[in-house]
Amino acid sequence: MTLRILTVDDSRTILAMLHHTLSNAGFEVLQAEDGKQGLDMLKAEPVDLVITDINMPVMDGIEFIKNVRATGQHNSLPILILTTETSQDKRDQGKAAGGTGWIVKPFDPEKLISVIHRVVH
Repeated sequence: MTLRILTVDDSRTILAMLHHTLSNAGFEVLQAEDGKQGLDMLKAEPVDLVITDINMPVMDGIEFIKNVRATGQHNSLPILILTTETSQDKRDQGKAAGGTGWIVKPFDPEKLISVIHRVVH
């Protein structure tokens, strides 16, 4: 079974890098450019994992995660936060919102794939 991963980031460069890394690893990749678009995609498409940025227009990553968790149907969905943020305060906010893991950009493709396998299996 192919894992479906939703990536949410306002950077086209990061989305392209994620798409390349994840599709080459055999994952199916869906992409959104902000939290609102990500929520809309989640309603329409089942996914196995979400990778989201924190700093985005329209709806940031923290609000996105809170909204995903609030529906109740995605309580066990792994959500990895991929961000340039390194402060403990932001990490605490991400965890409190319901984030599963934290990865700092720029990401190492092999480590990202490893983390995905750990949180999904």
